Formats: sequence, structure tokens, C-alpha cells
Amino acid sequence: MKTYQILIEYVGDNFVGWQTQKNGLSIQETIQNALKNITKKKILILGSGRTDAGVHATEQSAHFKIKNTIKDKKKFLKSLNFFLSKKNISIINLKQRKKLFHARYDAKKREYRYYIINRQAQLSIERNRAWHLTKKLNLNLMKKGASILRNTKDFSTCRSSSCSAKSPIKTLQKVKITKINNKIEIIFVSKSFLQQQVRSMVGCLKYLAEGKWSIKKFKEAIDSKDRKNCAPPAPSHGLYLYKVSY
Repeated sequence: MKTYQILIEYVGDNFVGWQTQKNGLSIQETIQNALKNITKKKILILGSGRTDAGVHATEQSAHFKIKNTIKDKKKFLKSLNFFLSKKNISIINLKQRKKLFHARYDAKKREYRYYIINRQAQLSIERNRAWHLTKKLNLNLMKKGASILRNTKDFSTCRSSSCSAKSPIKTLQKVKITKINNKIEIIFVSKSFLQQQVRSMVGCLKYLAEGKWSIKKFKEAIDSKDRKNCAPPAPSHGLYLYKVSY
């Protein structure tokens, strides 16, 4: 069997998330159907991680195994994208990997980016592509909150109740906040994340930036390791799986 990695860009609006589910169409299932149209065989693809309904990706990573070598990479990609063209999913690259390569377990770090548009006017171009907040946010307070989130800690406060991770302890290698005009970009880098961790952290940063929480309250909420003390998670449509590194 040959192992191939694919890099995937998608808009998450019309999907129940990455993973195949009974309650609707997933990105995983959609790509598997496209592969079946090409190879005439049922092929399982495994992603680097699960993204929730509405979450987008600029470079999700996944792998699959097939019996024969793909001899014409360009033709294969063109055919695959033909079947995905109306789904807002694009396969941007295809690479042959070693037999035991695994998109999830071999990943060394994952980068997520969250986008906030902080202005009064409604969104047109970036509707459902960023979180629209009209109340002025204090960027300096957000950056102070980001510094509290960095490094290794128990993120139980930011963990979904349905999270299946064995441990709530994660190491945030990077939390960076920048603002250009009215657009705020928050970058999170870690080897792995808990379910809803990023959206929960953004929700807490929003409470801090709006003045609903003080720095002390923010730190106490994170350190409490109690989901009940978390701010409401940010909506999924502002979140992007930006890149997975191996």
C-alpha cells in the first residue's frame, strides 16, 4: 500500500465539521466520495485533527492509503478538485509519504488563526469569515491576556464537556495578537489542542477586551480549571486551521 498526504483548503459553512457524522455532510466524507469517483474504491482519509461545524481551513492535512502509485500527480489533483469544485473544498497539494506516515500522530505543531472585525458597520465581504464585534476592544488588554495563556498549563476551563483528550494539559508555544485597521488576528500555535479550546480562549479574551473581566478575573478563570468559569466560546466562523507542521 502507498501512503499519500493531501493538503486541503475549505470553507466550513455547509458542513457538520471535518469528521464523518450521521447528522449531516462532513468534509472527510465529501473528499472520500471524490476519491471513490476517481479510484472506484472506498478509501478512508484521516485528518490531522477534527474541526467543528463552521470552522474553515487554509491548510488542513490528511492522509490515505491506496494500492497503486499515483503516477500523474497533476492529473489526479485536477480530477479530485473537479469533484470538489462546487463544495468549497480544494486539494492544494498531494505528496507521497513513508508507509507509516500519519497525519494526526506525526504532527509536531498546529497553527490556528482567529479573526475579529471590530467596527460598527456590518460585514459584507467577510460575513461568516470573521467575528463581527461592534463594541471597541482594548488591544493592550487582549495582549496581556495572551501572555497569561502562553506556556504549559491545565486548560480545563477552555475544554468542551465532550472533549475526549486524555489530558487537559497543553503547551501553547505562541499566542500573538495583531491589528490592521479594524481586523484583529489572533495566532495560536501548539502541538495539539483540546476540543473548543481556541474558541473558548478567544471568548475569554473578548470578555477581557470589552472590560467585562479584569486581568485578575481573566487569570482566575483560566487557573480555576473549571469550565463553568469560561466565557462563552467565540463563534466557529472566525476560526481557521491555518497550517499543520511535521
